[in-house]
Amino acid sequence: MSSPQPVVFIHGLWVHASSWQPWIDLFENEGYTAVAPLWPGEHNTVEASRAHADDAADKTIDDVVAHFQTIADSFEVQPILIGHSFGGLVVEKLLGQGYGAAGVAIDPAQIKGVLPLPLNQLRSSFPVLGNPGNLHKAVSLTEEQWRFGFGNALSEEESSALWNSWNIPSPARPLFQAAVANFALHSEAEVATGNDDRAPLLLIAGGQDHTVPETVVDATLRQYRDSNAVTELITFTDRGHSLTIDHGWNQLATEILVWLRQQSLGQ
Repeated sequence: MSSPQPVVFIHGLWVHASSWQPWIDLFENEGYTAVAPLWPGEHNTVEASRAHADDAADKTIDDVVAHFQTIADSFEVQPILIGHSFGGLVVEKLLGQGYGAAGVAIDPAQIKGVLPLPLNQLRSSFPVLGNPGNLHKAVSLTEEQWRFGFGNALSEEESSALWNSWNIPSPARPLFQAAVANFALHSEAEVATGNDDRAPLLLIAGGQDHTVPETVVDATLRQYRDSNAVTELITFTDRGHSLTIDHGWNQLATEILVWLRQQSLGQ
């Protein structure tokens, strides 16, 4: 009997890795083996990550990608890579470099070449980008900022509960790197989108997302137009940036499982 297909879940900024636990339980129940590793400098619990914010400071996109390269290399077979927000950007980077049996990028942070800058996205990132002094710091979101960036499609009560449960300080530097990517000759937010040999990629957009609006994910899809590799997009029109951790996460996870089976990666 073959070993279970491994899956690596990669979270984004401001959310702790343990938020993936319901996904891990679901995927393992479906026959996969799954992990949700910490980011560099992140601690094992939400509370410890909040108490030691400086440990996560000043990490770059390449620092995070290298960290997950090592994790991917630890498996005997290439893992499925599933990432949210900046975790989605990390998935895209890794796939472009030849890692992964398949990749799913959920509300992925914009890569170099993506041009739209919707007003909601600017507003959601302003708490970090509005202060250049944040560059080398780890920054957290207030409950009000979380409500706009993550919980706008939810009730106030659910948004507040998610903020209390999962919000942690995260390095600001990747957000600054993505913001200036189109003005930099060599940007860490650049992805090898033309790679014909990479594994299949599924992009997922939330139609109500303020942090990574649907137009940004649509523009990301267009960046892959010169690749013959499988690249597909699913949009959940009524979902915001919290779609991996809110009450509707199971609907999203089920769609991903269906897509993985279509790529012959079902268990």
